[in-house]
Amino acid sequence: MLLKALGPMSPTASPLVLVTVPQPVPSPTEVLIRVSVCGVCHTELDEIEGRTPPPTLPVIPGHQVVGVVEGAGVRAGSVGVGDRVGVAWIGGACGECPRCIEGRENLCGQFRATGRDFAGGYAEYMTADASFVHPIPEAFTDAEAAPLLCAGAIGFRSLRLSGLQDGEPLGLSGFGASGHIVLKLVRHTHPSSDVFVFSRSEEEQAFARELGAAWAGGFDERPPELMRSIIDTTPAWAPVVHALDVLEPGGRLVINAIRKEERDRDALMKLDYGRHLWMEKQITSVANLTREDVREFLGLAATIRLRPEVREYPLEEANGALQELVGRKIRGAKVLRVRDGGTR
Repeated sequence: MLLKALGPMSPTASPLVLVTVPQPVPSPTEVLIRVSVCGVCHTELDEIEGRTPPPTLPVIPGHQVVGVVEGAGVRAGSVGVGDRVGVAWIGGACGECPRCIEGRENLCGQFRATGRDFAGGYAEYMTADASFVHPIPEAFTDAEAAPLLCAGAIGFRSLRLSGLQDGEPLGLSGFGASGHIVLKLVRHTHPSSDVFVFSRSEEEQAFARELGAAWAGGFDERPPELMRSIIDTTPAWAPVVHALDVLEPGGRLVINAIRKEERDRDALMKLDYGRHLWMEKQITSVANLTREDVREFLGLAATIRLRPEVREYPLEEANGALQELVGRKIRGAKVLRVRDGGTR
């Protein structure tokens, strides 16, 4: 599926075009992957609408990719033909700058994003740098593994950045693919912590309670207690102001979003220092993720048998899956089925 131009994404827009392109050829350090599934992420909307635009067009999006290696370059290392692998948002980094050396390759100035800076997984085949692909644990089917590569791994990084200790209350602002995985994760890693979910959708609120949330309500509602930490995954500004309002003194807001939409920027005018920021409240952002984030989370998820809720769509229905994201028709994660057979 090709993205040929940038523009607003509505519940009826079809920005992607199904075309036939030549099968890619791996470089000496790359592998050729026969794609089985690819997760659908809100970041695709950010690409389409220009908040994180691809450097060149057209481009094949998709960065939660699971498939089987069909070919490998002569310097592809230990990755071999027949391996079941995944490709996440991080598709490349220089490996030499101070941030890479410190283990913060997510902040590298030469960071390359899968499905934005090079062709991604909304396709039958793709190539990827062999050092940036990940073995998929046998515990997961392809469809289960796909959202773990981004929604899960970035949620895992967000939770670590929150500094949450077991027993402290956690807020989730927005409840899409990443939010529902974090809720499941917290029930294992912080069993004494209550999770409070904020969402404008009554269906998402009900889903959160179904998964074990202690409370779920709208962005205009106050939870029964203040939050020690809140992870925000919304594309808007108003939930940020609301989150700061319900943080404990010394609490931390973690913003897990590549960009924020401009449509409700006026909400920031309601920011009051004494009410929202004083008492040493902290704000941090999540920027991309590292390979170690992905691999550590996949291992943990397999150990605790974390299973994301997924809904599959044929590749040909990619526009429909994106339209549902715009229309907030979300329950768990959306996954495109590219190919049947050959993988689990």
